[in-house]
Amino acid sequence: MYKAIAILLIGLSAVSCTRTERGAAVGATSGAVIGGIISNDVRGAAVGAAIGGVLGAVAAQPGQCYYRDRYNRRYVDDCPRGYRHRTKVVVY
Repeated sequence: MYKAIAILLIGLSAVSCTRTERGAAVGATSGAVIGGIISNDVRGAAVGAAIGGVLGAVAAQPGQCYYRDRYNRRYVDDCPRGYRHRTKVVVY
């Protein structure tokens, strides 16, 4: 029962975080679980949490889109909402 309450509280506290912070939290949690299962040791869980947190934060950063204007000049800017991956967009 205490584990369920702890998981619920952690989930509710992640609501106010930014996208990068949520990615880091999910990565750290997943890494800790996987590291603990694989190594069956606390050190393995700690290493997994560190690696998972870094990878989760990097993966959750907003993407950059490449744009071209009508003169074929290329520039980079933040992607519009809803885009998840790097894309090439031609704007005329």
